[in-house]
Amino acid sequence: MRRLLLLFLALTTFTPPVLSQANQPKPNTLNASVFSFAGGNRLMAESMEAVSQQKYDVAIAKLMDARQVFNQLSNFYQDLNASFAGIDNQIADSHRRKALEAAQLRDQSTFQLAVVYRANNQPELAIPLLVQLIRSQQPTRELGQKAYQQLFELGFVEEQFPRPSATNK
Repeated sequence: MRRLLLLFLALTTFTPPVLSQANQPKPNTLNASVFSFAGGNRLMAESMEAVSQQKYDVAIAKLMDARQVFNQLSNFYQDLNASFAGIDNQIADSHRRKALEAAQLRDQSTFQLAVVYRANNQPELAIPLLVQLIRSQQPTRELGQKAYQQLFELGFVEEQFPRPSATNK
């Protein structure tokens, strides 16, 4: 209770300093935040470092966070795209591209998460992620094919895709 009271007092008595024109925040200050493309990419890099040290629990947490960041970014940019569609197509298209970029990064972090779950002997957690990936990426795209291959290796699916051609049999 005391901690909560101190926090309340700190928040209510804090007066932000007046910023001069030269000290105004720059538009890209979110890059230092975790809630940005740079922040999500940092989480992905940290997860890969944890994997290299076989700290799978740390890697899983970082990848789950990265996945959430990229998913939220994609959703917000999709919302902005929809809001500007028909009003300013250049802005709408810019937001559409950002939504697509964030969705691709979300799917890459999802794939890495599934692979880490496999490495950590948790295939039951990898399978739903791999199925989501195939739905998002489609089985004809590279990441969708990699996800399907993981399902095949796990024994969840019996048919290989793409199917080996008749000349390769």
